[in-house]
Amino acid sequence: MNKIHHVGLLFIIMSLVGMLFIIINYNFQVDQNEIISTSTSDTIYHGTRQVLALKQQQKDAVIDQIPVPDAIRAIYISSWVAGTPSLRSDLISFVENSEINSVIIDIKDSTGVISFPIDNEIVNQYQSSSPLRIRDIEPLIRELREKDIYIIGRLTAFQDPALAKKHPELSLKRIDNGETWTDRKGLAFIDPKKEAAWEYLVAIAKESYDIGFNEINFDYIRYPSDGNISNINYNLNDNEKRSDVMLDFYQYLDKNLRNKGIPISADVFGLTTTASDDIGIGQILEDILPYFDAVAPMVYPSHYSAGFFGFDNPDAHPYGVVYAAMTSAYKRAESINEDPQKLRPWIQDFTLEHRYGEKEVRDQIRAIYDAGLDSYMVWDPRNRYTKKAYSNNINSL
Repeated sequence: MNKIHHVGLLFIIMSLVGMLFIIINYNFQVDQNEIISTSTSDTIYHGTRQVLALKQQQKDAVIDQIPVPDAIRAIYISSWVAGTPSLRSDLISFVENSEINSVIIDIKDSTGVISFPIDNEIVNQYQSSSPLRIRDIEPLIRELREKDIYIIGRLTAFQDPALAKKHPELSLKRIDNGETWTDRKGLAFIDPKKEAAWEYLVAIAKESYDIGFNEINFDYIRYPSDGNISNINYNLNDNEKRSDVMLDFYQYLDKNLRNKGIPISADVFGLTTTASDDIGIGQILEDILPYFDAVAPMVYPSHYSAGFFGFDNPDAHPYGVVYAAMTSAYKRAESINEDPQKLRPWIQDFTLEHRYGEKEVRDQIRAIYDAGLDSYMVWDPRNRYTKKAYSNNINSL
């Protein structure tokens, strides 16, 4: 009996151990499956979160991106004014309550000074150390975007005394002594053939676009126009023309900025709308139009000499000058199958000789509309605009 009892007890114990092993093994497999399942779910969950986060970022970017207005009507704001909240606030309010919907702010002006901090290897290599003019660029950009104001950054190209001083090897040289050439104001120009300068400009443009500028506007994309230009060593090859060099530069900007989705515009002399040559500075309208989203002839009536368009004093005929210049530009754009609406002329709200007020500014705007165009940019170096001239009611012009 005792033996049988012991055998039975042993059998029961072994059975219990077996069942316990099965239970443990089962639970282990369940735990493993749960771990695998949980890990997979976490992966799916975190992946989904990443996708959703990316979509939200894209959505935010779309919301943050200011669409290009059908017609751009802009005023220029210097870096000094843009960097002074008490001065710029009045101009921003003016934009909000007028036909104006855009601003042009200096990224780098004709002194060569960059207005705000840019941390970029190429830029750091070439920029000169100067006091910052716009210390709060990001809050300013954010404010303008919140008000749906289109932001154009003005970037001077080849008039750059600061770069020429720091890197004289990039500057245009004098024929007589090989030193850096300067114009009648003592300002130096960069040699437009220097591709290092092209890279510098593109780097500034990209960084500025990333900060929040909607468009990069290139000014001084030309050779010098005044001073002792007969003493300039243009550094040209045999049969190479200044316009050839400039065309290469336009194509470089198009490839490295416009083709990357960064809108670009070009400022050109008003004379390009009627001249048959490069007017000595390398600018030909037909060369420029294909490579920019907008082209801005500076058709300031005060800058035309006596006899232009049949006027003894063009400065006193703002409507006639602007209408004649932009009608010609319109036809030239059509002749090469480029959209004439790319044309976005600069007009003046400043006085040199003939006094400019509300009527003179309105006359220029009316001339633009009558020429079949609907965009313009306004220049006043002092940023003191004739506010009554920019009515919200276009028909009132």
